[in-house]
Amino acid sequence: MTTLHVPDMTCQHCVATITRLIQQADPQAQLQIDLGQHKVAVDGKLNSAELIGLLEDAGYTPTEL
Repeated sequence: MTTLHVPDMTCQHCVATITRLIQQADPQAQLQIDLGQHKVAVDGKLNSAELIGLLEDAGYTPTEL
């Protein structure tokens, strides 16, 4: 499982966007998103670099925890 800190994930729209991006790249991925803590945990086939790249391409600034 990869856990990312996404400080600019600030609303439910962000949560929906991040969920959609990850599930498009890996439909089998299991996500746990904590909006209050700005954390996204992903259990799937994408590695941390791929996940970070996906989110950066969408304008977010994730870092791995």
